[in-house]
Amino acid sequence: MNYVVIKCGGSVFEKLPTSFYENIVELKKSEGWQPIIVHGGGPLISSLLKNIGVETTFVNGLRVTTNEVLDVVEMALSGAMNKQIVRKLAEAGGQGYGISGIDGSLLTATPMDQKSPLGYVGKVTNVKTSLIEAIVEQGHIPVISPLGIDGTGQRYNINADNAASAIAEALKAKLCFISDIPGIYTEHNGQKEILHQLGKTEIELLIEQGVIHGGMIPKVTSALHALANQVPEVSIVNGMEKNSLIQFIQGKKVGTRIRMDKEITHV
Repeated sequence: MNYVVIKCGGSVFEKLPTSFYENIVELKKSEGWQPIIVHGGGPLISSLLKNIGVETTFVNGLRVTTNEVLDVVEMALSGAMNKQIVRKLAEAGGQGYGISGIDGSLLTATPMDQKSPLGYVGKVTNVKTSLIEAIVEQGHIPVISPLGIDGTGQRYNINADNAASAIAEALKAKLCFISDIPGIYTEHNGQKEILHQLGKTEIELLIEQGVIHGGMIPKVTSALHALANQVPEVSIVNGMEKNSLIQFIQGKKVGTRIRMDKEITHV
């Protein structure tokens, strides 16, 4: 099975055109690839927390998560966001199957750091691939919300980039981060140049130079971790551009492909 894990953040999700979901359905029906969607939902979580008067803070870009916050995270991710994506896929002619990482212990998790002030923020220690495979065998497109659970029943909020990376590693799948920009780029005299291929050494240099910054850093660090764990390729693709996902799968020059240094060829 040719798997491709497609990670879509909450802020990007709000802007995605109908063609994005049509492309996902086409990947499955015509291109011979099995898509798996992993989604975030940060803006909705923040909005819901504000509405009910629960304060939330961030440390290094990660939300400090108490059990009270987790109730809202679960409602936003596994409820509203997850089912919206399933409905969008249905409108595009596909069959999405929404599932949380908690369901069936799909994502087993442990605390990110025992001494961390983040609370119940977790990292994935195991992916139950048999559950994903069973959903796929029924003809569905898995839509996964990034929560995890441990052996005691404790829930964990998991960064969606990290969850997508862990799932791609477990399935040896291609990994695609959906963005609202055309990829990683440099800028000279007001002109943007898209970097269509990058390796580990180049990425580390671009981070040092400040070219890669902010929310792009966890994406590229997740990408490098995935590549080190048998994920064949990681890409950042603009979901706003029609057919960008199809072009990515077909190997065309779209977005930024991140590979191991030895696999990079510049022409």
